[in-house]
Amino acid sequence: MTTRSLAGRVSLAVTLALAVTATAAGCGSTDGPAASGGPEKVTVWIMKDSVTDAFLDRFRTDFEARNKDIDLDVQIQEWDGIGERVTAALASKDAPDVIEVGNTQVAQYAASGGVRDLGDRAGELHGADWLPGLAEPGKVDGRQYGIPWYAANRVVIYNKDLFAKAGVTTPPRTQDEWLAVTARLDRGTTQGIYLPGQNWYALSGFVWEAGGDLAVRDGEGWKGALDTPEALAGMDFYRRLQALGEGPKDSDEAKPPQADVFAKGDVAQIIAVPGGAKIVEEANPALKGRLGFFPIPGRTAGKPGAVFTGGSDLIIPAASTHPDAAYEVVKALAGEKWQTDLARTMSYVPNRTSLARVIQDDEGTAAMAAGAAQGRATPNSPHWAAVEATNPVKQYMTAVLTGADPAGAARAASESITKTLGS
Repeated sequence: MTTRSLAGRVSLAVTLALAVTATAAGCGSTDGPAASGGPEKVTVWIMKDSVTDAFLDRFRTDFEARNKDIDLDVQIQEWDGIGERVTAALASKDAPDVIEVGNTQVAQYAASGGVRDLGDRAGELHGADWLPGLAEPGKVDGRQYGIPWYAANRVVIYNKDLFAKAGVTTPPRTQDEWLAVTARLDRGTTQGIYLPGQNWYALSGFVWEAGGDLAVRDGEGWKGALDTPEALAGMDFYRRLQALGEGPKDSDEAKPPQADVFAKGDVAQIIAVPGGAKIVEEANPALKGRLGFFPIPGRTAGKPGAVFTGGSDLIIPAASTHPDAAYEVVKALAGEKWQTDLARTMSYVPNRTSLARVIQDDEGTAAMAAGAAQGRATPNSPHWAAVEATNPVKQYMTAVLTGADPAGAARAASESITKTLGS
């Protein structure tokens, strides 16, 4: 999912807010050659803070120069209430032509029947090279509705001085090494890691790395899967790692803001997007240049661990009056030229694994890209947003960390997820 809990510029898609009408402001225009005798007016919805104005200006100028029969009308949308605005737009006869959506919200929008299937274009768009955490949630029932645009995921941000003081010269590459190193760091007044008890995005990665999942297909529906042996193993790793610090067991990384905790200088590691380091340095300038990054370790040294991938996909509404021109916009934004510009401008991970090379000169983004190759997304159910609204995963985590029987707590959480996904 593209989550607002990711630090920096990455916004993650929000759950549904207050209803708005199908005539929401900013919907597309039917202006085109037949109506005006001029270029087609293609309306594109881009989310606020996803990209800079300078990036959009460069893209618009270049695109219109190469496509003189198309005029771009780029409209910036606020995240608050976007779910209802997109749903209303998809049901209207005056939809925008291209919409940026959170990667894990594609299934919700596709369920309305108002999104075009672009599966026949996947080959032309290098679909075999797409990041799995963007491509998989964009594909629903075998149809590719969402085209990957950009990604971001968590890494480990660490205090180089505290690592050196503990004699740790290289970052850990496996989960076992990570536990051992963190135990060495967790001494005296230093916390080995600050990991709050309800960072369920981090837990998701540990569950996937162990071979489990949050929920799985069950016939035509879905069922919770936190009570499988694999998912329980992921929770057990979380418990062992969380114990090597003083993170609260009943809150997430926003309460208190973990960047503020890390900025005090007595915490060796946090799990966050690389942009979180800038927030830490703003709070404590003495740490500038003293922070490092490494991918979240996996079970083996050969590859990083699985991580939750946030980011955005691009969709074309079925009601678009300029679908061919809309596709040209998507093709350009998803292509190498603008993926490279976007990654370097915004410190995002490009939509293709082979393009990770364009950000290798930035330590934090390079670590993020390495993890993104093992990225996953939340269960591809149109009702997953309803699960997050009450979030039994967080409640389950706190229960285990405060002494509840893991198996019993997992069963209760799984039953809650099953009920919500089937409602």
